Amino acid sequence: MLKEVIRPFQYKKRSFAEIDQSNRSEHDKKKAQDPAGTLKKIWYYLAMNKGKLFLVILMVVISSAMALLGPFLVGMGIDDYIVNQDADGLVQLLWVLGIIYIVHSLSSWFQAMWMVRIAQNTVFTMRTRLFNHLHKLPIPFFDKRQHGELMSRVTNDMENVSSTLNSSVIQIVSSLLTLIGTASVMLYLSPLLTLITLLVIPAMYFGLKWITKRTGRLFKEQQRNLGDLNGYIQETLSGQRIIKTFSQEKKVIHQFKEKNEGLLLAGFWAQTFSGFIPKLMNFLNNLSFAIIALIGGLLVLNGDEVVTIGVIVIFVEYSRQFTRPLNDLANQFNTLLSAIAGAERVFDIMTEEEERKDETEAIQLDDLKGEVVFSHVSFAYEKDEDTLTDISFHVSPGQTIAFVGPTGAGKTTMINLLSRFYDVNEGVISMDGKDITTIQRSSLRSHMAFVLQDSFLFEGTIRENIRYGRLTATDQEVEKAAELANAASFIRKMPKKFDTLIQVDGQGISQGQKQLLSIARAILADPKILVLDEATSSIDTITEIKIQEALQRLMKGRTSFVIAHRLNTIQNADQILVLQNGKLIEQGDHESLISQKGFYADLHNSQLREKMIL
Repeated sequence: MLKEVIRPFQYKKRSFAEIDQSNRSEHDKKKAQDPAGTLKKIWYYLAMNKGKLFLVILMVVISSAMALLGPFLVGMGIDDYIVNQDADGLVQLLWVLGIIYIVHSLSSWFQAMWMVRIAQNTVFTMRTRLFNHLHKLPIPFFDKRQHGELMSRVTNDMENVSSTLNSSVIQIVSSLLTLIGTASVMLYLSPLLTLITLLVIPAMYFGLKWITKRTGRLFKEQQRNLGDLNGYIQETLSGQRIIKTFSQEKKVIHQFKEKNEGLLLAGFWAQTFSGFIPKLMNFLNNLSFAIIALIGGLLVLNGDEVVTIGVIVIFVEYSRQFTRPLNDLANQFNTLLSAIAGAERVFDIMTEEEERKDETEAIQLDDLKGEVVFSHVSFAYEKDEDTLTDISFHVSPGQTIAFVGPTGAGKTTMINLLSRFYDVNEGVISMDGKDITTIQRSSLRSHMAFVLQDSFLFEGTIRENIRYGRLTATDQEVEKAAELANAASFIRKMPKKFDTLIQVDGQGISQGQKQLLSIARAILADPKILVLDEATSSIDTITEIKIQEALQRLMKGRTSFVIAHRLNTIQNADQILVLQNGKLIEQGDHESLISQKGFYADLHNSQLREKMIL
């Protein structure tokens, strides 16, 4: 986001031609989309409700048959009863028509009600599987994507699929049945008038082809822009402190306006072109009606034995019924394109490769002493860009190891490899003599706990957040962990003490209090290996003392890895590993490294000078 903020803002409106060309370029860069494949995947989820789906289709068949039968009986009634002035027959016909339209209404009501249930069940299953799959994806997947954009796929795109399933499936089946039934009856009554009715189809085909060719790309652009905008909103809301600190509100607003403009234009052109469809269909409907009335009237006046007034009435109504499903299909096609665009984005995530599963013979650690060995470990996030190169060191159980070095030296990467968020490219990391790639990830991480610089708390009570470290812990164990973490004193001052509800990410309590709760959570987890990422940064002196005391209790008897920025916090570490450009350049305790007068000594002395100046 920072690049977006500091880049000079260039506001430029785009025409449809520019958007269209942009979409073509984007399409050329990516693999061809697969609408048929996406529809098959959607059908896979729909088919889970085969019984109800069969009932819906049965109701659609009944309602379509009733819709066709009504106008046919009206036309026949004109010829048989009205022209012949048969009042009794006309009354009987009206009763029959009443029953037909009641059956039509009931079947339409049932099909709509059942289809809503099917659609909601389908989307429920898809959303559940998507959410479950998200939690099976590796950390690199989330590192490379905006969280807001992912949220857009789970919410907006999924809702788009839901609204389409609610209406489109019924509409498409009904339209197809109506087309087939109408064409069959029209051919039976008068092939000539049927041919005249069909003359408008080529105009419909080419008109719809011209429109949908453009709306498909535009709907995809709209969904992409919506996801991009959601990601940007989420990012800027999370970064409000930074934005306000550097007074970048105007530039952020300009950037939002640019992204919002992109969504506006894509949506405008998509809806504009799709709006041409009903106008085109209405024009062709009226044209067809006029032609049938003219030709049919001439045939009646010339004494045609087949074409009667009743037949003309049937054809006029059927011509509308014939073009109406074409209109509906065209409209649903646009809706379907939008849903497919959203579904593709959903299935893109669902087809992402899950975190590599543990080997079949992967073991489970019932107990861990805490011995850790890095042996010639090398790693790169991207090819040809080494992040760590040939790292080797040994950690005895219970030792405290500190990682020191400039930003980008590879400190956090060491922790990512140790916890198997990423796997090494070369070398071996072992725990208690076992290669960690042979250990089940869940088992490995169950012996680890993290206290990070930016502690994360979930929405819930204080008790629930501490218990997150070990869900089976009793209330007494939770409260004891809080005591050991020096958190109990401020918790008891809360309105409901341990049952006080805190907001998302701990909003409403201080950074120091969040850290103390995170330490309590780690104490409750009782890990063998502890990871601390500058847990006392940006904390006032009194709170820092409390945190340091809690950390000392937590670290006692545990193998601890500390990422340090302030060197005064790690002077008692058993080993200090100095990293620079992904290489281990110095290693030893504080006193030995100072005596070497190398990089660590220079860094330590510079921090001392800064402290003296302050």
